[in-house]
Amino acid sequence: MEWKITDGLTDYDTAVAFMEARVAEIAAGTADECIWFLEHPPLYTAGTSAKPQDLTDPDRFPVYASKRGGEYTYHGPGQRVVYVMLDVGKRGHDVRRFVKQLETWVISALAEFNVHGEIREGRVGVWVPRKDKPLTVSGEPAEDKIAAIGIRLRKWISFHGISINVEPDLEHFSGIVPCGIREFGVTSLVDLGLPVTMADVDVALRKTFTEAFGPEAA
Repeated sequence: MEWKITDGLTDYDTAVAFMEARVAEIAAGTADECIWFLEHPPLYTAGTSAKPQDLTDPDRFPVYASKRGGEYTYHGPGQRVVYVMLDVGKRGHDVRRFVKQLETWVISALAEFNVHGEIREGRVGVWVPRKDKPLTVSGEPAEDKIAAIGIRLRKWISFHGISINVEPDLEHFSGIVPCGIREFGVTSLVDLGLPVTMADVDVALRKTFTEAFGPEAA
């Protein structure tokens, strides 16, 4: 397993080209699996289920069509993007289980900062209950999204992955309807009052990886 960290901001097309090449090499048995930590400049990506009406400000940032699952997502400085290039085939050919492992990984990493992340049926990503906020218009308790998940498989090798909001400009999310969900908002670790750095999140993700994927995955 290669753990790769890139400082600064990585161009989206450059990242996709790297993933495409690495996935082909992993499938061919000529390269190790790879988990890549990075940040992007401000941009929106449209997953395979994205609806045009959910791009509310198309001129704000560059928009990239992505072949990952899901809808519109924002990436930008202060958000830890984790591209996960793993062999799902040798892990049982079970996509649902793999997505569950990604969710468990994010939740375990958030727990390192005493943040309680939760999964919601029908809502992709990881959510944080906000008891400090008023009820939603439908009378439900407020919740904010803190992490997004979207993957693609080729020859049973995964790519794309997860993103965790550490300290992004949350106003940048206003140019889209994140993941098609209008009623709930977005948050970050710093927005929750935690003085967490990108390096802190990286340490938490490294620490909790085997908890989610098993010791044989390390």
